[in-house]
Amino acid sequence: MIVTDAQVHVWPAETPDRPWPDERRQYAHRPHYTIDELRADMAVAGVDRAILVPPLSEGDRNDYCLQAAADHPGVFRVMGRLDVADRASRGLVPRWLEQPGMLGIRVTFSKNPPASWLEDGTADWLWSAAEVAGIPIMVFSPFNIPHIGRIAARYPDLRIVVDHLGFATGLTDDLGPSIERLIRLAHLPNVAVKASSLPAYITELYPFRTLHDHIERVVDAFGPRRVFWGSDVTRLPCSYGEARRLFTEELDFLDAESLEWIMGRGLSEWIGWK
Repeated sequence: MIVTDAQVHVWPAETPDRPWPDERRQYAHRPHYTIDELRADMAVAGVDRAILVPPLSEGDRNDYCLQAAADHPGVFRVMGRLDVADRASRGLVPRWLEQPGMLGIRVTFSKNPPASWLEDGTADWLWSAAEVAGIPIMVFSPFNIPHIGRIAARYPDLRIVVDHLGFATGLTDDLGPSIERLIRLAHLPNVAVKASSLPAYITELYPFRTLHDHIERVVDAFGPRRVFWGSDVTRLPCSYGEARRLFTEELDFLDAESLEWIMGRGLSEWIGWK
C-alpha cells in the first residue's frame, strides 16, 4: 500500500527577500516547516507521498512547493493557491495544469475577506473555469458546506474535495453537527472529502476513539474511494505516525481494500497522480 498524505503545508522562514503579507502573517503555524523537515518526518511516520498545499501565511504563491515537486517528483505534487479576487487569475486557469508538479487548486473561504467570496459572487467564475480546464479543487469552507453542494450540483464535471471533513478551525469535540452537514453532500458523485487534521479537533489522545464513529459514518456515506486521508501535520497535537496509525491500525471497520483507497489510491485517482 502506498500511503499518500492529502495535505501538508510547507514553507521556508520569512526573509526580507521573501516577506509574508502583513494581513496573513498571523496565520503562520510556526516560523517554518521545510521540505527537508517534512521528508524526515515522513520517513519516521511511514508516509510515502504527499500533496503540498502552500500556507495562507505566505500569500498566494506556489514556487516553494513547485520546486519541491520538481526536486522530488516521486514524492510530492502540489494543489496550488490562486487569488480568486484578482481578475488576472482568470487567465491562469486554462494553463494551470501545465505547471510541472501542479495537480489542482486549493481555495479557502474561512477567514476575512475571503470568507464572503463564496457567496458574494467573487468566486463564481472559478467553478466553470476549473470544470472546463479539468482542474480538481480542494475547498476549505466549513461555514458554507451547503453552498459547496450547490456548486457541485451545478458543475457536475468539476471534482471537488471538501477539506477536514468540513470542520472549522477551533472546533473541538462537538463534531456531530458538522458530520451531518457533510454527509448531505454524499449523493453528489463529484464531491470527495479529505479526512485530514482530525486529531486537532478533539481533546482525546491516541487512539482518538471518539473519532472512530464519525469516520465510519463518513466512509459509509461517501464510500472509501471518496474519502482521502491527510495529516495537515503542522496543526497536529499528536505525532505524524499516530495520525497515520489512526487509520491503518485502529479502525476495525476498514478492510484492506478500503484502507488502500483511503490511504492514497482514491486521492491519486481523483486528482490524476499516477
